[in-house]
Amino acid sequence: MKKKKTPCGRAGDSASRLHEITEILKRNKVLSGVTPEKLRVITEELGPTYIKIGQIMSLHSDILPKEYCDELMKLNSDVTPMPFSDVVDVIEEAYGSSWNEIFSFLDPQPLGAASIAQVHRATLQNGDEVIVKVQRKDIYNTMARDIRLLHHAARLLPPVGGFKNLVDLNQVLEEMWRVAQEEMNFLKEADNIEEFTLCNRGINFIGFPRLYREYTTSQVLVQEYIDGYSISEKEALTDAGYDLPEIGAKLVDNYIKQVMEDGFFHADPHPGNIRVRDGKIIWIDMGMMGRLTHSDRRLLGEAIRGIANHDTMRVEKAVLALADFTRTPDRDRLYGDISDILAKYGDTDISDVDIASFVQDIMEAMKANHIRMPHGLSMLARSLAHIEGVLADISPEINMVEIAKTRMMSEYIDHFNLKDELTRTGSHLYRVAQKTIAIPELLEQILKEYANGQSHVNMELRSSARLAWLLRKLVQNIVIGMWVMALLISSSIICTTALKPRVFGMPFLGFAGYAIAIAIVLYLVTRHFITRPR
Repeated sequence: MKKKKTPCGRAGDSASRLHEITEILKRNKVLSGVTPEKLRVITEELGPTYIKIGQIMSLHSDILPKEYCDELMKLNSDVTPMPFSDVVDVIEEAYGSSWNEIFSFLDPQPLGAASIAQVHRATLQNGDEVIVKVQRKDIYNTMARDIRLLHHAARLLPPVGGFKNLVDLNQVLEEMWRVAQEEMNFLKEADNIEEFTLCNRGINFIGFPRLYREYTTSQVLVQEYIDGYSISEKEALTDAGYDLPEIGAKLVDNYIKQVMEDGFFHADPHPGNIRVRDGKIIWIDMGMMGRLTHSDRRLLGEAIRGIANHDTMRVEKAVLALADFTRTPDRDRLYGDISDILAKYGDTDISDVDIASFVQDIMEAMKANHIRMPHGLSMLARSLAHIEGVLADISPEINMVEIAKTRMMSEYIDHFNLKDELTRTGSHLYRVAQKTIAIPELLEQILKEYANGQSHVNMELRSSARLAWLLRKLVQNIVIGMWVMALLISSSIICTTALKPRVFGMPFLGFAGYAIAIAIVLYLVTRHFITRPR
């Protein structure tokens, strides 16, 4: 899709719309403050464009405060449908012909109406039962005009109620406009359907609607009509012979696969978008999909392992690698906030943790530290809440985290590459050896500076088992490092001589010295990963 320029529109239209917006803001007494509930009410009154913006904003708990996101999640998807005559106009403009040349039947009553499009049931001329997703008439120009007016309003908005100070409104609007433009291009959604189908084709219990690409345009999308049961229809599913815990387990397993293996996941998995038919879980509505790069997925796995081991430093490292910064982060504060979150869950087994709440806690900590997550992770945080809501309804005994751990371990085994692992380990050992060799020189420099009065050491010692453990390990590592240094130096000197016997072209004693030094380094690295403070 070529990038469209935001149209200026007619001055009269903009002035009229601005007056309408002003009246709505006055009626809701915006100057007295913008509470979460008031923001939702205003958004609903402003109409379909703002409802869509509000729905997208609700995904960004890394930008907006949690209470605002939770309230915006309540925005109703069922907005007033456009007249059937407009539906016909959009279809015929897209096809360049009469609608009944493509369809033998087109239901005038929509199955559902949302902010950008509405869906009608239809029958193709060949008899196939389909649904037709039709974009609202002139929605692009309407949204472009509203976004432009919102940018003006953001510059003029007084800092009332603290809302303007909570979020960069222009930044939010730019993000929302980018996402909305993608959703308004149904060819992009068609691409999503085909990619999702390819990723999940080999899974027997997963299904997807057939796409009719030949009848799909940027404004009209045609796909197979899916009947069956909504995943929230528990009684109907049970009466039809389905096992709800089995459905829940398969749903989570597939969702974890989407996130951790494919890096391409359904970002709006509410019950209305998940159906069950013929023993398969059917995912529908691919307008909003999330993406995670390979690096994002690797770092997300690191964070999960850090959480499981209550390893604050590992979680912090993953967060910093994943994040975008609006300002230089305070590492001490971030470390402290993550430590507090891990301490909140104490010795709770990771399988008993409410993962959606935990992710939300992490997002709040990042927001407090002016850290913004990639768009895909923001979408994932909200999607997890949807999935956990579905599970809580149909099979609360299913443990989402246990399934995720099993899936991640299986993926690790399946994709284990010995050559890559050895390369990474070798690089790590090389860095460790370099740092170890440098320890005596650094100690000498520190002691000289201290003796000359050029440096000072300020320490606050607290009597604790952890401090004692750290000090003991520090002393041990310094001593061992000096041994390694001595072995390397002496072995290097020996290798310059003609001593015999020789191994691999070097004196045996020199070779033995190198071997012992490498063994010590391997021991240190192994101990680093398997020991924990007592």
